Amino acid sequence: MHQSSNSIYTLQFGLVCLSSFLFSASFNMLIPELPAYLTAMGGAEYKGLIIALFTLTAGISRPFSGKLTDTIGRVPVMAVGSLVCFVCGFLYPLLTTVVGFLFLRLIHGFSTGFKPTATAAYVADLVPAGKWGEAMGIHGICFSTGLAIGPAIGSTITDHFSINILFYCSSLFALLSIVILANMKETLPDKQKFNRSHLKIDKKDIIEWRVMPAVIIIFLSYISYGAILTVISDWSAHLGTSNKGLFFMVFTLTSLLIRFVAGKASDRHGRTVILRISLGLLAASMLWIALANSSLQLMLASALYGIATGMLSPTVTAWTVDLSNPAQRGKAMATMYIALEAGIGLGALLAGWLFIDDIRMIPVTFYYCTGITLLALAYLQLLYRPKSSLNTEEKA
Repeated sequence: MHQSSNSIYTLQFGLVCLSSFLFSASFNMLIPELPAYLTAMGGAEYKGLIIALFTLTAGISRPFSGKLTDTIGRVPVMAVGSLVCFVCGFLYPLLTTVVGFLFLRLIHGFSTGFKPTATAAYVADLVPAGKWGEAMGIHGICFSTGLAIGPAIGSTITDHFSINILFYCSSLFALLSIVILANMKETLPDKQKFNRSHLKIDKKDIIEWRVMPAVIIIFLSYISYGAILTVISDWSAHLGTSNKGLFFMVFTLTSLLIRFVAGKASDRHGRTVILRISLGLLAASMLWIALANSSLQLMLASALYGIATGMLSPTVTAWTVDLSNPAQRGKAMATMYIALEAGIGLGALLAGWLFIDDIRMIPVTFYYCTGITLLALAYLQLLYRPKSSLNTEEKA
């Protein structure tokens, strides 16, 4: 794999970070407004499917995106993900029934099934192995900035214009992401020309078993995020927060701040050390969200959640790269994201099933999330045993 220099700060790295920022803002600016939009169409009981369907197709597409990333190249696969976001933004105003909306959520999920998989492999190609944690942290800052700005932009556009204008703005952000990709150099050596055989998936193409320790942590820790995406807007409104995107902005901003040091710390002190700390903080934040009785407390809990996820995300991504076979880096990233999407989807379904417009059940939802996060910590503390002497693991 091509690694151009000892510095992560190259033009190509900057371009991939900018493209990821625009991409994440594109799909995440819709999130705070979709529950009310679906309710207005008469589909309140399907709120859990807003995220679950999105993550379902994202997960299904991962084996394909992983194989394509390792064969036809990183850049084409990233472009496909952005293209799906671009098209879906124009279709939401046209398909205005509950069935049409849910169908689009299913299609929209392909975007995150493709772009992040190829992007993670691309970043790992660009930088030296000893700086993977730092690179994943900096890239995560850009991606998370899009996640933070997106919901706030989405709520502002909807309040001042209309939700249809919001959908079109989502498409515009995706288009800009594609334009940037056109100027990026491919990092996969000996890439192949696409043919239909690349879409044939065998069992061996689905899971990279070497990265299963990271997969378990990702799956269990991201269940809470699925629950947040599904019910936090209602919980925020109940506690007196007028802007439904504020929770997302607070936790993402604190996530950004900690990412400046978290990835580098995992390079220096070991992945599992940082993961244990982040999982403990994540469990505490879930409990605080459940117990919050004011908007201020909810925002403080959001800040703690951001610190936890800002430490966890770049560390577990770099750990996945550590554990993987370089020749199958795309499959390893796909496996990681399958677990991530499965966790988010399960969390969304759990929250939707428990909630069903009964505000009293939201704390119960986050009590469950607290327990599930503690399971991840217990696995890492009591059951995980390194199988190699890889420096970044054994430092723990």
